Amino acid sequence: MRLLALCAARDLSVSDLAQVLGQSEPRVSRHLRILTEAGLVERLRQGQWVHYRLSRATAAGQFAQGLLGQLDRTDPALARDLQRAHAANGAPAPAPGQTASRLVRELRAVCEAELAERPASMLWVGLEHPELLVSVARLGTDCTAIAHSRRSAQAARALLERDRLSSRIVQAVGTELFGALDLQRLGGPFDAVLIDHLAAKDPIGTSALVRAREVLRAEGRLWLFERYPAGQTERVVEHPIARLRRVLAEGGFDCQRIRPIEADGQHVLAAAAVLRHSSLTLSCTA
Repeated sequence: MRLLALCAARDLSVSDLAQVLGQSEPRVSRHLRILTEAGLVERLRQGQWVHYRLSRATAAGQFAQGLLGQLDRTDPALARDLQRAHAANGAPAPAPGQTASRLVRELRAVCEAELAERPASMLWVGLEHPELLVSVARLGTDCTAIAHSRRSAQAARALLERDRLSSRIVQAVGTELFGALDLQRLGGPFDAVLIDHLAAKDPIGTSALVRAREVLRAEGRLWLFERYPAGQTERVVEHPIARLRRVLAEGGFDCQRIRPIEADGQHVLAAAAVLRHSSLTLSCTA
């Protein structure tokens, strides 16, 4: 559990983890191998080093996130481990419970900047990063979230319960991002829609954006997180930023901003848009 908590806090090498736990590197390596084979932890090569982090792509990893969400982060052993881990990396230790990865911190900063006006209601599509949902719920926004797996829903509920927050979480009916049956159950309309599309293998399509239009108020706002293939743009027909601008336009949205984010070995586009009939004068920049 201590290894899982540390790997959820940041990417760490075997040497870092052995130093924090006060154990030998062979013993820590053996435990990491078991956790990796179980799908709870994943390996990330950074130059000559191999770092470990909590898995985000597997059902086992989502289960671990939900489990860790029920831990008391002020526990002396966990707090001491996290202090040592941040000291080993030359970074200041976070407050208890604030152990997000760099990518989550970047996405959280985007959310906080974009949600300065604090919409009263918000639809959250995709729960790969339930920590972000918790951050928005803390602002007092009435959130409804669509989960695409039982484990992701459990992880989100565990984090919300830990912070004594309340949000409505519904399970997606089919395999679509959100389909017609989901729309019937959601209610709405909503002041904002955020699509966390990072778990999907394929780029977002126009149909999902059309459905987002159906649940947005007239002056509603849309935010979208999507991965893009870094280092391969010269071999693709359409640049990922240009493609996202086009798909937003085809879905009936005017793009305000697209911000590339590079963190934890991942490359993400964070886009902000409004419904096209808005009277605002907009330009899309990256």
